[in-house]
Amino acid sequence: MGLWAECGLVVPQNNPERDIQRKLGVNSELFLVGILGNEVVGTCMAGYEGHRGWINYLAVHPDYRRLGIATIMMKAAEDKLRKMGCPKINVQIRISNQEVIKFYESIGFSDDQVVSMGKRLEDDAAHDIG
Repeated sequence: MGLWAECGLVVPQNNPERDIQRKLGVNSELFLVGILGNEVVGTCMAGYEGHRGWINYLAVHPDYRRLGIATIMMKAAEDKLRKMGCPKINVQIRISNQEVIKFYESIGFSDDQVVSMGKRLEDDAAHDIG
């Protein structure tokens, strides 16, 4: 979770602890963690619901970027998704994050020219109250 905050992936509407717990209950084999020595240096949370795959929380610690870790993690996620029969992978990237857009383009992703929309099904503030 500290890695995600350090990488700028945590926003107010996300609860990383809850996201990890949910992922451990659904296709936990698609939650990849990169470890170097005793340190978590990368993560990739993939999903597949039968129509397409998704990538969330791809993160590499700033001290370990540009070493190929993200590419290795994406290759592993793609291999796992392909074995599940997944025909396509989607990823959502904030438009302001041009560095990440360039990374995904470098590994074969392209802009699908679609609008990504979402709807929250829970009120995080109410859910977080003890």
